[in-house]
Formats: sequence, C-alpha cells, structure tokens
Amino acid sequence: MVDPRIQRLARLLVEYCAPVRAGDKVEIAGTMLAAPLLREIYRHTLLAGGYPFLRMALPDQSEIFLKTAGEAQLTYLSPIDQLTMEQFDRHFGVLSEENPRGLTGVDPARQALVSKARQPLMQTFMRRDEDGSLLWCACLFPTPGYAQDAEMSLAEYEDFVFSACLLDHDDPAAAWRQVQAEQQRLVDYLNGKKEIHILGPDTDLRLSVAGRTWINDDGTKNMPGGEIFTGPVEDSAEGTVRFSFPASYGGRTVEDVRLHFERGRVVEYSAGSNEEFLRNMLDMDDGARLLGEFAFGTNRSIQRFTRNTLFDEKIGGTIHMALGAGYPATGNHNVSALHWDMVCDLRGGSEVRVDGELFARDGVFTV
Repeated sequence: MVDPRIQRLARLLVEYCAPVRAGDKVEIAGTMLAAPLLREIYRHTLLAGGYPFLRMALPDQSEIFLKTAGEAQLTYLSPIDQLTMEQFDRHFGVLSEENPRGLTGVDPARQALVSKARQPLMQTFMRRDEDGSLLWCACLFPTPGYAQDAEMSLAEYEDFVFSACLLDHDDPAAAWRQVQAEQQRLVDYLNGKKEIHILGPDTDLRLSVAGRTWINDDGTKNMPGGEIFTGPVEDSAEGTVRFSFPASYGGRTVEDVRLHFERGRVVEYSAGSNEEFLRNMLDMDDGARLLGEFAFGTNRSIQRFTRNTLFDEKIGGTIHMALGAGYPATGNHNVSALHWDMVCDLRGGSEVRVDGELFARDGVFTV
C-alpha cells in the first residue's frame, strides 16, 4: 500500500507546485529508490492530461560516471538533456540518493569539469524560468541514506520531510497559499529597499539589493518552500561571512566555510574541511566567486539541520547565499556553471538591518 502522504505530495506537485495542463510535456526524474513517488507523479500527470516522460537513474549512477568517464564523456552534452531543457513544459526532480556522500572520493576537478560543460543547460534553464515557459519543482523522497545523514530513523525522517511539506494538513495546497500570503508581506516590505547589512558571529557583510526583485518561494519552485530571495547587485558584497552549517554541493560537504568579499567577489576563503573542493568550485569560472542569490529562510516547520540543502536553506531564522549563477527574474545576471547555496544560522547573537532599519534579530522578523 502506498503511504497516503506520498499520494498527497504527488498531487501537490502536479496541481499546485508546477501545475500540469492538458498537452504539457512533463519530465519526471529520480532514482529507482523513489519509485513510489515517481509512479504517483506519473499517474497524476496523466490525469491532468499531460505527456509524462519518466527518467529513472541508478542510485549510484553519478558516482560511476564521475569515476569512470573519460574527459570527452565528462564534457559531453546529452541531446536528450538539451531537448528536455529546451522543449519540455514541466520538470519534476526528485532527490533520492542511496548514499548522499557517495561522491566524497571523486576528484573535485572532474566535478567542476562536468558543471562547466553543462553551463549552456543552466543558461537555458535560467532563461526559461524567467520567461515562465518552464515550470519546475524539486522535492525529495526519504531514503535511509538521507535519514542517516540527518541522524534520524527512516520513520522519523519521513515524518520530518512530510511535515516540512505541510502534508499533515487536510488541504496542503491551501496551507501553502497561506504561507504565500504571510511571506508576501515581507516581500512587499523588501521590494524597493537598497542595502542589507548582516551582523552575527564572525559575520559582518553588506550587500546592495537596489533595483532587484524579491521572490516569494511558496512551494512552487521547491517542495518544501519557505524562503524569500533576491539576486544581489553583482559587485556590491563587502565584508565577511561565516557559514555556521556545513555546505554541501555535488555530493561533497565542506565545513566551517568563511568567505571575505571585496567589490562583490570572494577574495579570501577558508574551510574547516575539504578546502580543496571549495577552491576548485570557486575557480570553476569567472562568475563562481560572485553572489547569485541572497535569501531568508522562513519555514518554521523546519528547525533542525539535516545536511540537505533543500531543507536546511528553509530553516526559519536562517539566511543563505548562493555562489555563482543568479536568477534573472530577480535582476541578477551573473553567469556561472555553479550555484551553491550556503546557510548561515542567525537564531542567536545576530541582527539584520535593511536600509539601516532593524529587520530581524536572532532570526525573528521585527517589521
């Protein structure tokens, strides 16, 4: 029997997050471990009149590819990937790794090579996201590997994931519409403001958001949603930030990341672990040392760190910033093959000021 929460999640994805219309071409991607959810998304896509295209991967496929492929294979752009990115109307990506740390032993230079080769796909994605021709949503299927990373039993982790997605509500879509209304108040306040100043442990950073658009993540891009974000002025970041939570990217985790910005660019950096991987990502291309995103986490249903960025960046009372590519819809046009979200916990000993006015203290909004 299928867990009814999985059925609710599939329906939420297809009817609310990235609504499927009759005739839409729909890509549904995930590993075989996520078969129960992929099956239900497939079913609901058919019920909505869409044309589903199911792409199932092996749980360890990325590890095999990165450790085995030659340089020509690493930099090869699949015509199937290009076709779906350019022509499909909807995309549902289901994170479902068997071992979230399976890429730890991979040469980071090879990962950087793959990311750089896929930059044209990233640019197409950003353009179609901005013009609204591609609707997409990323979500997660609970696996034992994710549960272990979060230091929970599988049953506890399933409860955590489905609660964060508001699937314990009688009408999850209605619950997310309420979130949308609550977050819109903050977005309306921030639109038109010019400067963000973050003060916290080992953190003193200023950045400009003048002329930029704030976006309300109400679960229609990621599930769970629960953030408000924008794209900083590319050359504006000045100062230092310490990311209190470990930062994960491409199956690798870097701890205690500290970055110093001058004129928007990372000029100094350090890490408590995997500093070589951090360096390789920063040196990926010219845009990798600039900020493409700045965001406030607002999901109060998420209060613990689980080593998964999809959830950690939404923790109520945190901020996160992404190195690399920006979302044109925010006004940020930084181009990079990298988009790496890093999370900073502001729930103790911190404040955020917007144009000099106190906006949040210790992770609690004051406006």
